[in-house]
Formats: sequence, structure tokens, C-alpha cells
Amino acid sequence: MNLVARAKAILMTPAQEWAAVDGEPLDISTLLVGYVLPLAAIGPIARFLGFSVFGFGGIFRMSVGWGISQAIISFCLAVLGVFVLAWVINALAPNFGATQSMPQAIKLSAYSMTAAWVAGIFYILPALSMLALIGALYSLYLFYVGLPILMKSPPDKTPTYAIVVIVSCIVLFWIIGWITGRMTYM
Repeated sequence: MNLVARAKAILMTPAQEWAAVDGEPLDISTLLVGYVLPLAAIGPIARFLGFSVFGFGGIFRMSVGWGISQAIISFCLAVLGVFVLAWVINALAPNFGATQSMPQAIKLSAYSMTAAWVAGIFYILPALSMLALIGALYSLYLFYVGLPILMKSPPDKTPTYAIVVIVSCIVLFWIIGWITGRMTYM
């Protein structure tokens, strides 16, 4: 798997790339090491550089210690998030007439995060960090397009399935973020 080619295809032609992903067997170590880890590192590294090294227009900077701890925590949570999202996708599949398949859910989870991870580069300039939100929103679209292809959800139930998964993950990640925030400041 070529990281750049796969990321470009997911971003530019998602429907065709999801069909290709659907037919591929899951090699979890290749997916994790060759795709998830490099892309998930973009945002935390850019955020560290932007907020701790460059600062807000050179006027205000976060401490290097704080920046490193936040980068490590957000990187670990991004990787963990792939598996939590996959678990939610797979667990909810029967409720929406979709096929339950953990390998397919892992592929859907990992590849749908591509836009959010790539857009994490905007954190390198704190003034542009809000543009990372566009990547996150596009990742939701990628997830929506890939859901019926990989999980075989019926077209009439796909919107509801996608909304329930997204809301479940927002609540779950909010709880994880709250716990992590409490641990960071202790």
C-alpha cells in the first residue's frame, strides 16, 4: 500500500477508492504502521510546532513540556480512536441491517479519518488552525460514503446509521478527552 496514493485517492475519489478498499484483505500491522501512525502524527506534531515553537504570532507560546505532553496524548488518542470507532461501527451494524465485520469496520474507521489527519497540518500556524475543522467535516463525509460500501448498510438506513455512530463517538471521545484533560492537569 502506498500511503500517498491511498490518501490522495480517498480524498479525491472516495467512492471508487472505497470499492477498492472493500475488496482488500485487512493486514492490521500494515494498515497501522504504513497508514494510521504516519497520518495520525501530522496534527500532533504540527500542533506542537505551532503552539509551542512558533506561538501565536510570536507573542505567546505554550511551554515545550506542555506541547510534548499534548502531542503524545493526542497522537495516542488518535490511534486509539480508530479502534474505538471501529468497535462502535461494528457493534451497531446489526441494528441498521448492515453486515457485522470488524476488519471492514477497522478499514472504514482508519481510512475515513484521512482528511482530518491531513488537515492537521494547519495547526502549524495557530491562526490557521480553524481550517483543520474543514478536514474533520470532510472526514465525516468520507465515513458516510464508505459506510454502505464497506459495511453493506441498506441505502435507506445509512443516514441514520452514520448519525448514530457519529453521535456515539462524539460522546465517547468527549468523555475520553475530559478524563485525559483531568489527568494532564494533575
